[in-house]
Amino acid sequence: MRTHPLSARIVTATASKTDLPDLDRKGCEDLVTGMGFKGFHGRSLFKWIHKHGVVDCEAMTDLPKALRRRLLDETCVRLPRPIAVQPAADGTRKWVLELADGQRVETVSIPEGCRTTLCISSQVGCSLACSFCATARQGFNRNLAAGEIIGQVWHATRALGAAPTNIVLMGMGEPLANFDAVVTAMGIMQDDLAYMLSKHRITLSTSGLVPNIYRLRKVSEVALAVSLHAADNALRDRLVPINRKYPLEALLPACKAFVAGDKRRRITWEYVMIDGVNDQITHAKRLIRLLEGIPSKLNLIPFNPFPGSDFRTSPREQVETFRRRILGSGIMATTRKTRGDEIAAACGQLVGRVRDRSRRTAGWQPVVEATAP
Repeated sequence: MRTHPLSARIVTATASKTDLPDLDRKGCEDLVTGMGFKGFHGRSLFKWIHKHGVVDCEAMTDLPKALRRRLLDETCVRLPRPIAVQPAADGTRKWVLELADGQRVETVSIPEGCRTTLCISSQVGCSLACSFCATARQGFNRNLAAGEIIGQVWHATRALGAAPTNIVLMGMGEPLANFDAVVTAMGIMQDDLAYMLSKHRITLSTSGLVPNIYRLRKVSEVALAVSLHAADNALRDRLVPINRKYPLEALLPACKAFVAGDKRRRITWEYVMIDGVNDQITHAKRLIRLLEGIPSKLNLIPFNPFPGSDFRTSPREQVETFRRRILGSGIMATTRKTRGDEIAAACGQLVGRVRDRSRRTAGWQPVVEATAP
């Protein structure tokens, strides 16, 4: 993919400058005190950007003029730029966001009564190659910076008129493969001077990077969702190739440790229902045995088709039979309602536009985004 000349000039001109959205509250305080000003001005700077949505330093009227001049000279704001929006009949909305280097990611808002869930991306593409996911077919380019992750929340808050009530890191990419930037962004989401989300309102979804599950438990108490999709290693190796490196024998203890010591916490297991692959009662019985003793919620996700996939969605009756068998064992099980599938915004369908630096998949053609209105 060619980078737009304007984007190239912007990146070149600002490469040596601090990108303000990359900074959490303490980062803003440290930046300002390093310039010789009081720390509370850093808190004001942080609040202007995230609480008020103001990124023009000249408009931050409670900052000293001398500080504003320094900020204009030494910092920049590189927020993702919306280039397309696609609304669905059910109220779901997908944005295609362009980054400063011309790469693109996709972000989805899902309304549900008085709540809005925002599904955000953490990488440009994904390198984990899960066989049922459209993003994986695109390959991988790079990690997002913290400002590019939180920038999706910033944009959605402005577009929707209010901050989302829930955020799920279930968009493009594997969040735990971009650990530091994701943790910084989640801290900004929770900050009282920013988006004020409870730790229970943020869910990070991982395919199972076991060492970073342990790391996450030490630094964050957000909710954890695990892309499971199979109850035995042979099938999971096929569906979720990272299982070959971190098999179930390693994944399950990490998940147990994540929720240990808090009776209110549980792991959400994501399980895509694929016709004839993992949706039989024998699979349900294996799943019940696997999850025994782990505080769990099972989220059954009907497979969402995308171009080039050979998989089929499990029949509704089969999904319900599977769910009832799980419920009968005492494990909470729900079936996720498919939202936004007609705009390729459903689970596993996000693709953006990725310059594949990891691998190529023969015959795959990227989805063409809608033209911005």
